[in-house]
Amino acid sequence: MYLQPRPLARRWLVPAARTYFGPCKTTQRTFDKILIANRGEIACRVIRTAKRMGIRTVAVYSDADADALFVREADEAYRVGPAPSSQSYLNVDAIIDAISASGAQAVHPGYGFLSENAGFVERLDAAGVAFVGPNKDAMAAMGDKIQSKVIAKQAGVNTIPGFDGVVRDAAHAAEIADDIGYPVMLKASAGGGGKGMRIAHSKQDVHEGFKLASDEAQSSFGDNRILVEKFIEEPRHIEIQIIADNKGNVLWLPERECSIQRRNQKVIEEAPSTHLDADTRRRMGEQAVALARNVGYNSAGTVEFLVDKNRNFYFLEMNTRLQVEHPITEYITGFDLVEEMIRSAAGLPLTTTSQDDVKISGWAIESRVYAEDPEKYLPSIGTLAKYQEPQSRLRANDVRCDSGISEGSEISMYYDPMICKLSTHGQTRAEAIATMSHALDRYLIKGVTHNIPLLRDVVCSADFGRGDITTAFLAEHYPTGFKGHRLTPQTTEQLAAAAAALQFVRQAREMSDRALAARGQFAAAPGQRASYALLLPQLQDDGTVNKLEVNVELALLSSAVSLQGTNTFSAAVTLPDGTTRTSQLDVNWDVDLPFVDVKLTTDGEAADLTLQFLDPLPLGMRVQFLGTKFDVEVLSRRQRELLQFMKEEEKLDTSKLVLAPMPGSIVSIAVKPGDVVAEGAEVAVVEAMKMQNVLRSPRAGTIKAVHVQTGATVSGDDILVELED
Repeated sequence: MYLQPRPLARRWLVPAARTYFGPCKTTQRTFDKILIANRGEIACRVIRTAKRMGIRTVAVYSDADADALFVREADEAYRVGPAPSSQSYLNVDAIIDAISASGAQAVHPGYGFLSENAGFVERLDAAGVAFVGPNKDAMAAMGDKIQSKVIAKQAGVNTIPGFDGVVRDAAHAAEIADDIGYPVMLKASAGGGGKGMRIAHSKQDVHEGFKLASDEAQSSFGDNRILVEKFIEEPRHIEIQIIADNKGNVLWLPERECSIQRRNQKVIEEAPSTHLDADTRRRMGEQAVALARNVGYNSAGTVEFLVDKNRNFYFLEMNTRLQVEHPITEYITGFDLVEEMIRSAAGLPLTTTSQDDVKISGWAIESRVYAEDPEKYLPSIGTLAKYQEPQSRLRANDVRCDSGISEGSEISMYYDPMICKLSTHGQTRAEAIATMSHALDRYLIKGVTHNIPLLRDVVCSADFGRGDITTAFLAEHYPTGFKGHRLTPQTTEQLAAAAAALQFVRQAREMSDRALAARGQFAAAPGQRASYALLLPQLQDDGTVNKLEVNVELALLSSAVSLQGTNTFSAAVTLPDGTTRTSQLDVNWDVDLPFVDVKLTTDGEAADLTLQFLDPLPLGMRVQFLGTKFDVEVLSRRQRELLQFMKEEEKLDTSKLVLAPMPGSIVSIAVKPGDVVAEGAEVAVVEAMKMQNVLRSPRAGTIKAVHVQTGATVSGDDILVELED
């Protein structure tokens, strides 16, 4: 380890940060220098508020993050170890050394890592360094889910039926589950962020889930204790943000709804909730404050509840830290929660101490943009070859991007795969949803697989629009997994017309005089026509994809083709059922940007669409439409006639192979050559980005070969286990 500071931020190329708050409310002195014991977007988030407050910042980084954005934004930075978090961001000794070397007077832990580690707070207290978070006693009391449930009962908070003690082993967990009644939730006592959590519907599920949950808990938190409690069916996950100072002031802020989850990890959040009325909101807030007062809590924290369809609410847990989804609370209340935390740590009162001053302004939605395959819910790693965040839509700062990356950044296998917390604000919920949809359409990410297709499909769904959601939303709406947007007759027509017009512009560009092309204009006479046959991928009920043939007759109505202006077309689109509809298209495409804006007017009704032109294909293009990538084949009539004679490529038979679904490390191997396995039997467990994934046999058979060992590092699609033919 070395503890020489990196160069100051001004020597680095740092993207301009947006401002989401007005002038800093804090005029009193707090700290001269704060160290951020975290990485990525939350480190950037803390740095930006600290700078508003006139505080110098210190970053700590692993070898994998040496050139990360948060390192560039900090005033100085110190290396604390190799890439694995256990050797760097969880390395308390290294971080204490960095505090000493930098002279930092306070530490902000962000979330995750050491943010709920009472032992770390005790080390800081001994060193005379302020912790920007709760005191160690409150953290210890509420950070342990088993103990916090007992304390919640004592404070008069509604709680879920369950076992309050430590679960000894899987057999003990099964006994408890039998007594409580299925389904039950197994979850890490020291956990958070969905790590170390499993739902069990049977004794067999308990035995299997207990091992996975305890292993994940040990890997993520260094604590493998598991608790068992009743799983509330059809629940909503709704949480109350609290802020408290060291003067005895505690406020509750309006709720966030976090019901859209996968694998118990939040995906989309909103504030406030459509489900709560004013009375329920007040009672939940008052119980959250009572709990905080009961343990002498200070700083920011979140009390999480499960709420049933009748608005009965039950204490779930308390997170003694800043939450990932805090931006939407900041949007609707105007509070800078990081500033409030710093004030509390410095011994100052909250910026307001009256509950009456807390109001709800508008509506906010947050989408967690991950580097992952949304069809498999598996993380993706790689380099961000192209990266461009969306801009505001209707008013300044109605789109907020909390990210810690820039173009060229690496998404590493060692850390959480989040790219950005994309938040939008509107005067109404409908406006916030429309702004989110627009922002997702104009978010450019190339180099890694991302979950924008899923996010957009959810926020634009009818059930989400009505607020008809539970924590089972994704499982119920995508029972066989999310496969991307499934084209309807209307969206088929829209995609075909827009893609045909874009193809016309591309061909005009290729055929034009260089002098015209240099000015962004291309030779094409008004009334010039083109006929295309488009083959669009159409998802079927069984999960397979067929090619949908759509014919488009296109006529140019504007006087010239330009990549910097508006091109107007008439498009007659004939769908496979023989239906033909004629529309007018106004197409805008800046040659330097991938975004294609289309206004499509049919029978007097207009629709505003955005396509992303991603890549050219030998016969057509790859575009992103409604969040989903479509490989669109655009053929002339002669090309369509000849296509039937082309042979399709043979596909690799993977029915006898178990492949690594993503880069990661092998936690365990459950089979050996010669073993006979049933279809679906566990063969291996792979850990990636702190989540453990069970790999199962694709069919019944005999194991022919095992190509990896426990502890090995694997890449995506590596062959792990092979079955006999």
